[in-house]
Amino acid sequence: MVLGDSAIVTAPTDRAAQVLRRVLGGLPTSALASPAAVRAVLPVNEVLGPAVLGYLSRDGFRPVPADRSVERLAPGHPDLMALVKSVPPEDAGESAMDEITSAAFVVRKGADVVAAAGFQAWPASAAHLCVLTAPGERGRGLARQVASAAVAQALADGLLPQWRARPTASRNAARALGFRELGSQLSLRLDQEELRPND
Repeated sequence: MVLGDSAIVTAPTDRAAQVLRRVLGGLPTSALASPAAVRAVLPVNEVLGPAVLGYLSRDGFRPVPADRSVERLAPGHPDLMALVKSVPPEDAGESAMDEITSAAFVVRKGADVVAAAGFQAWPASAAHLCVLTAPGERGRGLARQVASAAVAQALADGLLPQWRARPTASRNAARALGFRELGSQLSLRLDQEELRPND
């Protein structure tokens, strides 16, 4: 993760951490969120990202008036999970809607939930936003409406809203609410067999 001129790199094992410290320590901070730069020095099997990280202060929040009624559901509610199961797996994974710890703020079309937002409460008082809209309902401002309700709740809870986005539409929704893009994140799956720690 790169924020401004600083970066933090995490690894699942001590062995991987040792290699990353040695190999990535010589790269400029800005290169740590570049798939090409990291692939040039590490045995990368899979890349997710980069994703842009946006943050929002209370003073910068631009709430969106709801054109439709925004309803509040418990995390894991069956109607919310029906939305998650109805979208392509990559959309569900990108949204992380099944991992929220807050209430879900949803909009329905008839009985069906077609847009939802909530957040995961992370350490250090961060609220990681999770937003999902049914494919057939996108482009109508529903993501901004439900996200606005989730952001208002996060701010009321004294948390710092964070929005991680790769798709342009998601970044645009975040900007509309007042999020400022301050960093980026790159996730990698390394070939463990090819990692070479120092002896």
